[in-house]
Amino acid sequence: MYEVSFRGKLKGILRVPSDKSISHRSIMLASLNQGKVIVKNFLRSEDCLNTLKAFKSLGVDIEDDGKIIMIRGKGKILKEPFDILDMGNSGTSIRLISGILAGQPFYSVLTGDKYLRKRPMDRIAIPLRQMGATVLGRENGKYPPLTIVGRNPLNGIVYRSPKASAQVKSCILLAGLFTDEEVYVTEPAKSRDHTERMLKAFGVDVKVDGLTVSLGRNRNLKADLEIDVPADISSAAFFMVAAAIVPGSEIVLKDVILNPTRTGILDVMERMGVNFEILNKRTVSGEEVGDIKVLYSPDLKAVVIEGDIVPRLIDEIPIIAVLATQAEGETVIKDAAELRVKESDRIRAVVSNLKVLGIDVEEFEDGMRIRGKAKLKGGKIKSFGDHRIAMSFIVAGLISSSPIYIDDVRCISTSYPAFLKDFFSIITS
Repeated sequence: MYEVSFRGKLKGILRVPSDKSISHRSIMLASLNQGKVIVKNFLRSEDCLNTLKAFKSLGVDIEDDGKIIMIRGKGKILKEPFDILDMGNSGTSIRLISGILAGQPFYSVLTGDKYLRKRPMDRIAIPLRQMGATVLGRENGKYPPLTIVGRNPLNGIVYRSPKASAQVKSCILLAGLFTDEEVYVTEPAKSRDHTERMLKAFGVDVKVDGLTVSLGRNRNLKADLEIDVPADISSAAFFMVAAAIVPGSEIVLKDVILNPTRTGILDVMERMGVNFEILNKRTVSGEEVGDIKVLYSPDLKAVVIEGDIVPRLIDEIPIIAVLATQAEGETVIKDAAELRVKESDRIRAVVSNLKVLGIDVEEFEDGMRIRGKAKLKGGKIKSFGDHRIAMSFIVAGLISSSPIYIDDVRCISTSYPAFLKDFFSIITS
């Protein structure tokens, strides 16, 4: 049980850990490349390190001196793994690597921790089977462990995804590297586009037409690249919200990724009246980057969050819910049913924990209604083994009238091992 009872304002400059999405993809695409890739500022969280270990098991030459990672790719055909590939808690890892393994001429098995084994995989199994791979798993491939018997070459596919999901889109695009036939993926709304950007950087012909992404003629990765991974806006979100709700706070978060498919939280913060500005905007390794300055914002107002913006902030909704407790009026979050199948049922987790803290909150099938402006009391919180739930309620503890007790904060290491250390580094009396 972890007690959150510290008090103080947030002051200072901080670079949060590097982006998880780009860290995963840098290892995966570099492993399929025919050149040398150097990755700087790689996120050394459990999730990303599991991706790195998996590709070492697939025969990729990877050197890691603790500062930079050097990858000498051997092309698109990898080595059959000797053992099961354990992806830990990472949904990104298991779903994206499945697309790569679908195009390999061998057998592989993927598993993860008890939380990952509850997350749905039929969303990738269905299109991969259409492309000719054999994908088996619990409940007809719905849940891990997954067995993949790959095929090379795969069939092409024209796929209309029922959900806006970067993981599904990326899985199909990665599998599409192993066919010369047409590959089209259309989504109902725009999801994050890191895979498309990085494929282009490696020389792959990728075309984007509205909500449809397709692969062109050239599907070989041939480039000597240096990838500098920017700071993760999903990790920065906890500090942005903390600074906005704690009186006297003023912080600057350095080198944060500002990819438009990831900045939904900034749009919501602007609508809610958070006092922030973007400084030093620039492009790094093909991604928009900047520094975000946030000040205490006492006059927050409620908003409605729905529709196309939701895929652009899906990971930030737990901490946005904490922000909403300090906004005047009713904040409504809709169209976010995907939260039910994250590391935990994040709708249920957020709602149940906010109720413990005395917040008037109503649960919907696809979201919630939060009534502010409210004072938070203390209480016993469950993280449900979910890093984003744990971190969100640590932030809530900064403004609660009495201590908050969180049953498990070890899960934070899956994405942000130094979270508590960084938190304490910028809290002053």
